[in-house]
Amino acid sequence: MIVTDDLGILQREAWAAGTLPPVEQIRPGLWSIPVPMPRNPLRYVLVYAFAIDDGLALIDVGMDTEESWNALVDGIADTGHHISDVRYAAITHLHPDHFGLAPRLRETTGAAIAMHAAEAVALGHQTPADVDADVEAWRVDLVGLGAPPEVVEAERFALVRFAPGESADVVLNHGTTLDLPGWNLEAVWTPGHTPGHLAFLDRDHDLLFSGDHMLPRISPNISSGPDELPDPLHRYLLSLHATTRLPDCEVLPAHEYRFRGAGERARQLMAHHDARLTEIRDTVEARPESTAWEITVAVTWSRPIDTLSPRLQRLAVRETQAHLIVLADRGEIRSDSGIPARWSLTRTDTKEK
Repeated sequence: MIVTDDLGILQREAWAAGTLPPVEQIRPGLWSIPVPMPRNPLRYVLVYAFAIDDGLALIDVGMDTEESWNALVDGIADTGHHISDVRYAAITHLHPDHFGLAPRLRETTGAAIAMHAAEAVALGHQTPADVDADVEAWRVDLVGLGAPPEVVEAERFALVRFAPGESADVVLNHGTTLDLPGWNLEAVWTPGHTPGHLAFLDRDHDLLFSGDHMLPRISPNISSGPDELPDPLHRYLLSLHATTRLPDCEVLPAHEYRFRGAGERARQLMAHHDARLTEIRDTVEARPESTAWEITVAVTWSRPIDTLSPRLQRLAVRETQAHLIVLADRGEIRSDSGIPARWSLTRTDTKEK
């Protein structure tokens, strides 16, 4: 284990080298534990462990794989604790890399699992018929975006669930203070990446645990879809704006490396989406009657769209759709009622000179 006061230097170096960062003691009684994400370009999720009176509390837990579980167990051992010491886990959101190990952790340790109400409602047990209906809803939605068959049929990450009849032990809302002795963690609702995404603010220790709401290098995926917010990008931009009003803390994200300057990073992300909205609006102007998929392949991405896997292409077209929804809300573009839907400018003179 590394004890360091340097702001994310070792994490930055590990990210650049393509390796796993070490377990670090960030503050007395607070550690970051990298938990691998097999076959994922983000490589790891940073789990945060807090010493409390009778053991440990965690923020996020990692993916539901044996490699991830072993890394979590070993990382906790590096802090001088045992996995059985975990009493509580606060989940930023339900994506598999953040929540996946929660059922196993609760079964193994009896730890209480906490999350936002909007995430908790998604954990209900589903019958096979419910699962089939959910898969069909996603298929129909992707067809409506004009996605090609290989993207429509790409395997989805399965949502990890508790056993039938079980749900979250603790439901958190915006402003809830977590019951963790020695810490002053406040839940901050930051919807956009998911409907119930939470960040956690500790004013006493000058820390913001941002989950996927803010990462130091990339923008999190903001997707439309049957299980998402009706206007996810609009909600995400509102969440970013609210973040600029928080104390300018050290930010401990779920991926990559920690950094300082929450307000500045929020403004950078808002500017990124402003530029993206302009690019997508210009693409609609240049290619009227285009589907969301046709717009997706026409705009720029960090990597060429044809080099992405069908699963990542699906995320890309859903993110394009989220931007199209915002432009439609602003009255700049409109879609027809076809399947797939096609987009054009509302008027040809709406673009600012």
